[in-house]
Amino acid sequence: MVTISLMGQLQTADGERDLACEVPSPMSVRQVIQRQGIQLRHLLQLICEKKVLVTVNKKIASEDSLVQNGDAIRLVGHDGMGGTGLGPSL
Repeated sequence: MVTISLMGQLQTADGERDLACEVPSPMSVRQVIQRQGIQLRHLLQLICEKKVLVTVNKKIASEDSLVQNGDAIRLVGHDGMGGTGLGPSL
C-alpha cells in the first residue's frame, strides 16, 4: 500500500488529507494520483505548475518518480517564496 499525505492547505474535495492506494507494480507518482480519481485530479495541474512539492519517503521527487507498496508520498503546496501557492494571484 502506498500512502499519500496532503500537507499545508492541500486536501481532497471531501476534506481528506491522508489516503492509501494499493499498487500492483511500481508506478509513477502521477499514475498513483490518477488512480485516486476525481478527488486528486486538481493536484496534477498544480504539480505541472510547480506549485506542489513532491516527496517520496522523505526525499524530493517528481511526478515521474516510481513508487511501490510501502512507499509514502507527501504533496506540499508552495509558491517558491514561503507561501502556499494556493491563494489568489495578485
